[in-house]
Parts: sequence; structure tokens; C-alpha cells
Amino acid sequence: MNLTRRGLIAAAITGANVAGAKTRRPNIVILYTDDQRFDTIRALGNREIHTPAMDRMVANGCAFTHTFTMGGTHGAICVPSRAMLMSGRSLFHVARDIMADHAPQTFVPFPRLLADAGYQTFMSGKWHNGPEYFAKTWTQGASNIFFGGMSDHFSVEVQDYDATGQYGKARSHVSSEFASTLFTDSALRFLDTRDKSRPYLLYLPFTAPHDPRTAPKRFQDMYSPDRVTLPPNFKPQHPFDNGDLKVRDEMLAGFPRQPDEVKQHLADYYAMVSAVDHEIGRILDAVQADANTYVFFAGDNGLAIGQHGLIGKQNLYDHSWRVPMVVMGPGVPRGKRVDALTYIMDMCPTVCELAGVNPPANVEAQSLRPLWAGKSKGREFVFGAYRNLHRALRTHRWKLIEYNISGKRTTQLFNVHEDPWEMHNLTSDLRQKSRLAEMRRMLRDEMRRLDDAAELDDAVWRSV
Repeated sequence: MNLTRRGLIAAAITGANVAGAKTRRPNIVILYTDDQRFDTIRALGNREIHTPAMDRMVANGCAFTHTFTMGGTHGAICVPSRAMLMSGRSLFHVARDIMADHAPQTFVPFPRLLADAGYQTFMSGKWHNGPEYFAKTWTQGASNIFFGGMSDHFSVEVQDYDATGQYGKARSHVSSEFASTLFTDSALRFLDTRDKSRPYLLYLPFTAPHDPRTAPKRFQDMYSPDRVTLPPNFKPQHPFDNGDLKVRDEMLAGFPRQPDEVKQHLADYYAMVSAVDHEIGRILDAVQADANTYVFFAGDNGLAIGQHGLIGKQNLYDHSWRVPMVVMGPGVPRGKRVDALTYIMDMCPTVCELAGVNPPANVEAQSLRPLWAGKSKGREFVFGAYRNLHRALRTHRWKLIEYNISGKRTTQLFNVHEDPWEMHNLTSDLRQKSRLAEMRRMLRDEMRRLDDAAELDDAVWRSV
């Protein structure tokens, strides 16, 4: 092999941008929805919802059926979710280094690494991690960036890319187009006009199906509340004070919860999922001809909508911290379902591995490739936290949730393998005494490993 040939191969492996060199580095598309829980895809079991594009991904890719966010340090769970995705870092580390909007210079998000390695990068949609971190992450292009957390979907305030990194209200404009369509249109323009000689990373984080649940009429007309089924764990109210029963999301429905009102919320929620599914289908149509493209899809967190008497995501039941995740692309088995315990942030090292670049420094996430290749069984458990109020540890079969509300302790232990709706608390079952003690030990150890400011054994947990 001659020296020039070796140089080109080395450049491709390290990600260097060699002018004129033909490379087979893959394109990467990441589709990220807002408040979409794990059981909202028809192909994965929900027969009341219509999701043809997501079904297409499930049929042509690998669905990770037990994917979780790690929770949040305040009510806006989508903020740490997005920070963890970009960095591959765990909850308390992104809360310290990213959400405070003063990330250290050594803390480089993966889109920046791909850009430095020759990738053309583009983003449109909901950022929600602050302008400073945005400027650090996206160095080439973006359009219709939404820096906020939520908005009227037909009146979203957006900004376009600024190479100087100066983002402010004076630069913003308000669009009257449905937000999911607006962001998708931007992504499609990028795909049409991009530099075809370079691989690309497209990140498309939607605001849907987050409330207000106001889908375009054709999607609303697909669902009638009287044809929507209440979940088995519907309750008029939560059985005890979890410390945040009056957070904003919980105020979207009356107290106690009424079946008809919850059914209307579910119908509107499903309509929003179908609306964003339609836009995902437009992206899939645009990239399907390129066999060298990976498409990742996930939700940023789940949502209760009547389960356990709750409406929002500020809790650690599966409906609120478990999300859909699907990957399709070269080498990914078609129609495969993996039940390994995964985090959303696992996309970060996976993308880096596919692109041939080293992941961000101190990455804590794990690549998904060994899982879809059948070479790993994954984690033993996943961890969850919400403010200084809730902590959880979940294995494939068991789940522990600990609550500390101003010194009042409540514990839940579920056999989620036999009780997936988390309806039967086994804490008082004497047969589970040793299991409960072991789960608490594991939870305590994981809290310390992840630099959790709270201590399980403290009378009152410290704020995080």
C-alpha cells in the first residue's frame, strides 16, 4: 500500500477532513420528540395510536424497548435529557457542567467533535440548553432554533444560526407554521442544499407531543375520547404526597382526575404523536435512498396522563422516565427488539463510534452497537432521580422508588416483570425483606457513584 493511500485511510479513521477524499463515513440523523413515552408506537403494541413512520423504523431497525432518561433536578425534565444526549454524561454531571450554562472548555459535545472531524452538522428545533452551550455545540449551521421549553405550536419564537454565537431576543422571529412542520422543512432544506461530498449529522428535536396538545385538525380528527382506553393504573389522585403534586404539568387537569377529562387528554396526546410521526415520515422519505445513513429516534422523557393519578413527567414511574428508542441503518438488524436496560445518552458514544471519532471526554454512556449485534446483555440496572424528592433503581424484574418529602419517607417496591403497571407495592411483603435491603444498598451505592448530592440515609435529602 502506498503512502498516499495509507494517509487517506488514516484520515477517514480519525475523521480528518481531507479535501477531495472520498469517504464512506456514514450520515447520522437524530430525531428527538418531546414528552413521548415508551408505549406510544403502534408497532410496539399500542393499537389505539397511528404511527406509520415510527412503525417503519421499528420494522427496518432495532427497537430498544427499555430505554430511560435519568430524571431531572427540576420540573423541566427535557433540559437534562437533551444535555445527557449531547454529552453522554449522567444527570448530576450535566446539571453541574451544562445546565448551569458554564460548561468547562474541556467538555466538548459530540456534534462539535463530528464537525471537527469533517462532518457537516445541522440542527433545527428545540434546544433548551442555553445559547452558550448551543454556540459551543453547533459551529456550522442551524435554522429555526427554539431556545425555550414550550410554546404555542403555531406561534413559536425561533432564531437562525449565528456564526458569532450571539443569540438574543432581538434576533428572533415568530413563525405561524405548526412547529413540527417548521423544523422538518428546515431539515429538508439542509438535506437538499448540503455539501454532498461530506458526511452529515442532522439533529431534529421536535417540540411535539409536548402540550399545548393542539395538533392540526386532520390529526385531531383521527382520535375520539370515547374510543380511547383508560390505563389500568388510572387513579383519581396519587395515593400519597410525592412532594410535587401541584407542579405546572399536574395543573393541566382538575382534581380529582375525571375519566372523561383524562380520555380527552389522551386523545389530544395521541393526535400530537401522529402529527410528529407524519413529519418523521417526511425525513425518512428524504434519506431512505442513501444506504449509508443511520437514523436514531427517541423521546426525551415520558408522561403520566392519568396513570397513578398524575398528568406530568415529574415522577419516576415507568410511564414518565421510560421512552421509545429505535435505530436503523447499515448493519443494524431489521425488526429486532432489544430489552436491555439503556439510557437515552447511550446514543452519544454510539454515534461517535459509527462516525469514527472518539466520544467526549469522561463519557459515562455505553454504545448500543454490542446490544444490537447480540454481543452484550447490557446493564444490570438503571437509576433515576427527581429533584431532592425521589430516587429509583430498576432492574429487569424489580423496581425500588424512595421518596423523601421533608423528612417523611415512603418506599415502593414493584415486581415490574409481573406488574408492569406498577400497581402493587410489595414493601410490606415480608418475603421481600432481603430483596428490599439489597435494592436499597444498590441504590445507595449508585447515588454515591453518580455524585448525587443527596444521601439515601439522611433524614432530609440535600437539594441537587
